[in-house]
Amino acid sequence: MAVVFIYFQLWYTSFRKDVKETMSKEIDIEYYHQLALQKQKEHRKFLGNLKKKAPKNLDKIALEIHQEVFTEIDCTACANCCKSLGPDFKEADITRIAKYFKMKLPAFEAEFLQVDEDGDKVFKSMPCPFLGGDNLCSIYDVRPKACREFPHTDRKKIYQINNLTIKNTLTCPAAYLFVEKLRDKTE
Repeated sequence: MAVVFIYFQLWYTSFRKDVKETMSKEIDIEYYHQLALQKQKEHRKFLGNLKKKAPKNLDKIALEIHQEVFTEIDCTACANCCKSLGPDFKEADITRIAKYFKMKLPAFEAEFLQVDEDGDKVFKSMPCPFLGGDNLCSIYDVRPKACREFPHTDRKKIYQINNLTIKNTLTCPAAYLFVEKLRDKTE
């Protein structure tokens, strides 16, 4: 029994090392962007068909794939969303983050936000001012809802946000892999 335990410990230690190395590798964002561009038409057709005739267990399949993808992709090895996409700040986000910084709402908005052409409150500049050099979010526990939910691959009825999903594949390697794996599993 002790020998089995020792073998298990050796295997587990090796497994954890492999996972850690895989997860900490830098992600080639441009590679995934190019793949997403090449497959955009294909992905759009697939997701459109999924909307027309979704499998009964689509939510379960999508959640399993979402979880699988995020064991393969470490967001902190990428952080492309934080570098290139700005969240749409809702009032609850602004209130929560301003409170975290012990700032008055107008002061927080004046320092970090502007109103875009659609009337949404967004960052004045990118990358996100709360993104650290280690790709970690300095306000992770109070981050905006849009950041918490991105890339939206764990939501139910994924076919309801096809255009957003296609758009997200261009920025997020995890979203790209999600669509690829979903297609493989449902076609």
